[in-house]
Amino acid sequence: MDGARNGSSPFARVGRREYGYNAKQVDRFLTRARTFYNSDGTDGEAVTSTDVRTMAFDPARGGYEPRAVDAALDRLEDVFAQRERDALIESNGEQAWLMQIGRISAVLRGRLHRPPGERFRRPSRRNATSYDIDDVDALCDELLGYFERDMPLSVDVVRRAVFREAVGEDGYEETQVDAFLDRVVELMAAID
Repeated sequence: MDGARNGSSPFARVGRREYGYNAKQVDRFLTRARTFYNSDGTDGEAVTSTDVRTMAFDPARGGYEPRAVDAALDRLEDVFAQRERDALIESNGEQAWLMQIGRISAVLRGRLHRPPGERFRRPSRRNATSYDIDDVDALCDELLGYFERDMPLSVDVVRRAVFREAVGEDGYEETQVDAFLDRVVELMAAID
């Protein structure tokens, strides 16, 4: 990997023959996010913390180093989540924010309280790739500690969670686990 920055590029690039994130797409999104943020949300196309979290870029040879871009997006997501929380509190009061957090938390905790091995559905296709049940359940147990026993857990642990691969019924369906973890990240970013 080439750690040098290219001209005025905001991120290091991978080697010429390696794949990174499409630099033009990254630059375009970050410019749009910066414009919206600096306008106090009154100009430009709206950007939310969810937009930042779900943003995906095409692979490109010699593109931006993905880990560096992902780290910047995580920080940006946190900034937008904080801003959204502050705006909700300012417009509707802290009680409205606490109610919103409570509703999301209750839904998430409901799934976390399911028995290990039964927290998520299994893939419907026999040979579909899935997530290792023990790995996912271990993270779920950490999340229960965070939500109910005030045990420390960084939102980045959830963002960077990697699970061993399983096949079919031997694992949890990836899309359902991913959607659940997106909601967890959304909640944790709003709380912290």
